[in-house]
Amino acid sequence: MSVTIEKILAASPNTERGRPTQLSTDPKGERIAYASGKSVFLRSLDDPSLSKQYTTHTAQTTVARFSPSGFYIASGDVSGAVKVWDAVEGVNTKGEYHIISGRINDIAWDGDSQRIIAVGDGRERFGHCITADSGNSVGEISGHSAIINSVSIRQQRPLRAATGADDSSMVFLHGAPFKYQNKLGGLHKGYLYGVGFSPDGSQLVSVGADRRIQLYDGKSGEPTTQIGEGEHKGSIFGVSWAKDSKRFVTASADQTVKLWDVEAGKAVQTWRFGGDGNVSIPDHQVGVVWPAGRSDGMVVSLNLAGDLNYLAEGTPTPTKVVQGHNKSVTAFGSSQDGKSQTFWTGSFEGRVCSWDSETGVGSAVDGQTHSNQVSSFTTTNGRAYSVGWDDTLRIADTSNNTFLGDASKLSGQPKGVSSADGRIFIATTSGIEIFSNDKAVGSLLTKDFTPTAIAASGTTVAVGDDQNVIHIYSVDSSNKLTEKEKLTVSTSQITTLSFTSSGSFLAAGNSAGKIYVFDSGSWKVKTDRWSAHTARVTCIAWNDEETHAVSGGLDTNVFVWSLKAPGKRVKAANAHKDGVNGVVWVGSGKVASSGGDAALKIWKVAGLE
Repeated sequence: MSVTIEKILAASPNTERGRPTQLSTDPKGERIAYASGKSVFLRSLDDPSLSKQYTTHTAQTTVARFSPSGFYIASGDVSGAVKVWDAVEGVNTKGEYHIISGRINDIAWDGDSQRIIAVGDGRERFGHCITADSGNSVGEISGHSAIINSVSIRQQRPLRAATGADDSSMVFLHGAPFKYQNKLGGLHKGYLYGVGFSPDGSQLVSVGADRRIQLYDGKSGEPTTQIGEGEHKGSIFGVSWAKDSKRFVTASADQTVKLWDVEAGKAVQTWRFGGDGNVSIPDHQVGVVWPAGRSDGMVVSLNLAGDLNYLAEGTPTPTKVVQGHNKSVTAFGSSQDGKSQTFWTGSFEGRVCSWDSETGVGSAVDGQTHSNQVSSFTTTNGRAYSVGWDDTLRIADTSNNTFLGDASKLSGQPKGVSSADGRIFIATTSGIEIFSNDKAVGSLLTKDFTPTAIAASGTTVAVGDDQNVIHIYSVDSSNKLTEKEKLTVSTSQITTLSFTSSGSFLAAGNSAGKIYVFDSGSWKVKTDRWSAHTARVTCIAWNDEETHAVSGGLDTNVFVWSLKAPGKRVKAANAHKDGVNGVVWVGSGKVASSGGDAALKIWKVAGLE
C-alpha cells in the first residue's frame, strides 16, 4: 500500500478585525499567495481547488509576497521570522532570517527580485532591508515611532521605498542601500494601513483608518493630491494598483471595494457587500489585490469572514466567491447523494462548510450556525447533523446547504454524534440523547461515567467513557437503551469509535494512540496491532468493503490500516499541522482528511489488499 497527496483544498486567509490582510499574486496573475494559520498557501485563481501549502513556519504566519520574477515567495510570521522559498512547488527554503522581535506585518520586493524589506512590530526596530539570498543588510528602516503596517518598493531605478505606520505618518526612503529621506506626517489623522507605488513608479498612494486616499510623486515622495474625500465610510485596509498605473482599488471596513480613476480623481465603480444599509461585520473588506498579467481585469478582495471575492469591472456582484475555513477544522463528515459525495466541515469558531468532493468547491452553510467550536458530524436522509461546544444540535438540509430552524439544546457538552436507522445518537458529558425526525425522543443519564465517544449501527450503540471502558447498548423501538456488554481491554481513555457499514466490526481509538478492532458478533478483539500513532487518535473511518480503515491523530499523521494484514500500514506523515481532526473515505481508493491547518486534503491510496 502507498498513500500520496492528490489535492489540497486550501484554507482561507488569516483575518483579524481592525487589521489589514496582505494578498499577493504572481506576475502572470495565475496564483494568489496568502498566510493562513502556520502555513502559506499558493492557490490557483482560475481553479481554487489547486493549491500548494508551505509548512515550514513554526509560528502563525502573517504575510506572503511573490517576487517580481514569480519564482520566489517571501513570507513572515508573528515571531519576526522571514523565509524565502521556491514559489513553483512551495518547498525548498532558500533563506530564513530573523528580522525583528515581533510580528511581521508586510514585506516588499525590489524590481530585481534581490532585496526585500520586512516591517512590523519590533522592540529594537520596526523593519529592516536585506538581500533575499543571503540576508545581508542593505539599508535601515527608520523614522517611525510605532508599528509599521505596510511597505512598498518602487520597481524602477532610482529605487525608492515607502512605509506606513500607526504613528499616522508615511516615511519615504531612498535606496539602495535604503536610507531615511523624509517623514510625511499631518496628512493622515489615523493609522496608515496601506501604501503602494504604481507599477510604472510615477505615483505612490497611501490609505488608512482616517478614510483618506493620498497621492504622492513616486520619485520625490512629495504629496500631490487627495482624492475621494468622504467616499469611504470606514477604515481603508487595502489598496492595489492596476497594471496601467491609471487606476487602483481600495478595500474598506464600510463593506465596499472601490475602483478609482486617478486622473478623474473619483470612484468609477463600487462593489458593496452585505446589502445596502446593513451592518455586517463579516463583510468588512480587509484586503484587496489587482492581479497583474490578466486580460480580464479581475480584482480579488477579502472579507473578515475569510471569503475571497472575485470582482469584474461593470459587474456589481462578485463573479465568484471562494469560501472555506481560516480556523482549525474540528469536525469532518461526508454525505452521499447517488454518485455525488459531499464533505462537511466545522471549525473552531463555529463556521460550517460543505464541499463538492469532485470539484473541491466549498461554500459556507447558510443560516444561523454554531457560536462555538463544532465538535462532530453525522449525515442521514438528506440531513447533516452537527453538534458544537455551544451545547446544541443543528440540522442542515444537504440539498440546499441551509441550516433548518432553531438549534436543539443538549443536556451537556457534546462528545460525539452518530446516526443509525434514521435515529441520531449524541453523547454528552451527562449521558446519551436520541433524536428521531429532528425531535428528542429518548435519553439515558450516565451517572457512573462520562461519555467520551459514540458510534451507532442498526440497534447497537457503542459509547466510550473516561474510565477506558466501551459500553455496548441496544436500543428498542421505544428508544430505550439497554446495556449489553462492557469492553475493558483499553488501558487509556477512549477518544473515537467507528462501526463498519454493516456493523460487523467496531474500531476504537484511545488517547495513547492505539486502535482496537472488535468483532461485533462476539465482541472479541479482532486485532490490537494498530498502534503507530504517538498521540491521541481523533478519528477513524472504514471503507465500504470493510477491509481497511483510515485514522488520524493529534500527532499530525494519517494512517491507512489493513484488517487482513494488521501489521501492515501506510502513513501520510505531517498531514495537517496541529493535528488531524477528521478522516473519510472517498470511494474505495482515496481518503480525505482535515485538521488544525484548516485545509482539506485528498489522498490516493494504492495497493489495497
